Amino acid sequence: MNNAADVLKRVLQIMKEEYGLLEVTIQTWFEDIRAVELRDDCLVLVTPADFKKTTIEKYYTQKINDALFALFSVPMKFAIYTEDEYEGSLSPETQTFSNYDEYSFEKFIVGSSNKFAHAAAKAVAEMPGTTYNPLLIHGGSGLGKTHLLYAIAGTIRKKNPKAKITYIKSEDFTIELIAAIQSGTLPQFREKYRNSDILLVDDIQFIAGKESTQEEFFHTFNALHESHKQIVLTSDRPPKEMAKLEERLKTRFEWGLLADIEPPDFETRMAIVSLKADLIGLKLTTEQKELISNNVTANVRQLEGAVHKLLAYRDLLQDTDGLQAAERAIRDIFAENPWINPTPEFIIKAVAKYFEIDASDILGKDRSSKVSEPRKIAMYMVRHMTHESFPKMGKVFGKDHTTIKYAVDSLEEQLKTDQALKEKIADVKNSVLTP
Repeated sequence: MNNAADVLKRVLQIMKEEYGLLEVTIQTWFEDIRAVELRDDCLVLVTPADFKKTTIEKYYTQKINDALFALFSVPMKFAIYTEDEYEGSLSPETQTFSNYDEYSFEKFIVGSSNKFAHAAAKAVAEMPGTTYNPLLIHGGSGLGKTHLLYAIAGTIRKKNPKAKITYIKSEDFTIELIAAIQSGTLPQFREKYRNSDILLVDDIQFIAGKESTQEEFFHTFNALHESHKQIVLTSDRPPKEMAKLEERLKTRFEWGLLADIEPPDFETRMAIVSLKADLIGLKLTTEQKELISNNVTANVRQLEGAVHKLLAYRDLLQDTDGLQAAERAIRDIFAENPWINPTPEFIIKAVAKYFEIDASDILGKDRSSKVSEPRKIAMYMVRHMTHESFPKMGKVFGKDHTTIKYAVDSLEEQLKTDQALKEKIADVKNSVLTP
């Protein structure tokens, strides 16, 4: 396997066999992709359509990276360009922020749920290192945090093309750190991050509990902050709710500004669906837009997914008339991604997996502490995430509804004073809501 085309063929095979990617998905988004070269640790791809590039970057980056790692047993990355963007001399490192327009502030739909985070990100982009340093944007998955990181990078790059901008996911930071330790290249690793003008870190919550990563990031943070270099972080929760995160890092993350993003309201969802459809040249009726916006309520990424499903139906089945296609797109999304609208059974299984017990234990009669706490947490989460009535919950858990109510009420009371429990609940909830 010594050419890029063979590598791409094996990557797609791994994504299909190991990660469950459907054949129709591969045909829709990857059939006309060209693998043009292998540059050191980077697979370079070219696509004829800008919207396909955007879709692959946003929805399949992690799967491609995982497949490359499975293939080569070392961390690799990929770069994808449109035909117009691709030039032999273009460095792969510039790929992340090559598509400024798609991830600009202008393409970010602003509503009441994200107005503050959007304003904070723009302020940082206009005057990096001088205000709101660090900026930490927190909120659930798929709400636009990464879009704001890219918008910051794109704005700064346009104003200062020579700025050293480093974007990294926290999990990749850990992988790079381990590789640097193993290969004896730790000085080069530190130089890369500590000499950055702008450091953008996605999903910083994943460094919690990783002792060496936290130690390294602590010193990287200090070096950049003392040099008045801008740091922007994203996470799924505020620092105080990050279980196993060192206190000194929690303190530093709170030095600057915390900005939260909440799920979009109906008007914002409608605007997002309209914009995404326009970007890919898909005409939707008002009824279709309303159907999607009314049913996919918590995640911007899934709104986009519904629109792209409709595009696939149009291209593959010539089916976008009326509400039927929109209903099928929504139904498919819920079936493929049960965390969007989790059932009590899904929540119970997720809680059991988190605590490394069986779901049958939660539904059983074991009263040991190993089971009783997860059972109470499962009851609390089912109540708050599905809004099921206590009598219906009683049938699910095989308990009297008064027992369920007492468990939920007692946990709510405990959460008022127990920070450790609050952090644990946040971790468990994240395991339920994360794909």
